[in-house]
Amino acid sequence: MRPLPLRLAHLMGCLLLLAGLILPFAAPAQAQGDPSFNLVNRSGQTIREIYVSPSEDRYWGHDLLQSQVLPDGGSFPLRIAPSAGCLQDVRVVYADGRPEERRRQDTCRMSQMVFGAGAGASPAPSASQANPSFNLVNHGNAVIREVYVSSVREDNWGEDRLGDQVLPPGRHLAVRLPAGDCLNDVRIVWMDGRNEERRRLDTCQMINLVFR
Repeated sequence: MRPLPLRLAHLMGCLLLLAGLILPFAAPAQAQGDPSFNLVNRSGQTIREIYVSPSEDRYWGHDLLQSQVLPDGGSFPLRIAPSAGCLQDVRVVYADGRPEERRRQDTCRMSQMVFGAGAGASPAPSASQANPSFNLVNHGNAVIREVYVSSVREDNWGEDRLGDQVLPPGRHLAVRLPAGDCLNDVRIVWMDGRNEERRRLDTCQMINLVFR
């Protein structure tokens, strides 16, 4: 076998080196799954709110149903960008105000998620798995411009959970907290600058926290 000309051998070596640099970046994109799924309601009552966010995110974001509701027996397609990752937290709120959550769900491995009798019985949560998330409800006559929630173990309030939004009268904010951290302090600031605090609340024992 005759040896390759020197110039051709050099060119092939450069191509192989370039391929070695590109392939490690291309592989993850091919392996990335699709976290989208259908949420199915078999609860026997209407679902009025749905929230989905990556498990590492601190906030639930906006209600995906917006002005719609999901009746019993219905399904709702949830389209999630692959860049959001496979591990998602899901929260629904039923017509009677009762919330239900599923944490750290690998939605890349499912085509549907069922809420209600069709989902099977769930074991009672242990103390470390208790759910401290709740709805902060504005039943006052003024707009709430800031909301802060922090564990009693923390020495600062952290970020305003409303961000650049406000909470008008009659609306509520779904406050998302890590499982098991039940004792929390809550602070709100009304539009006129007045602030109001509730200390050492066991939010694992509540669904709604109302400010008037």
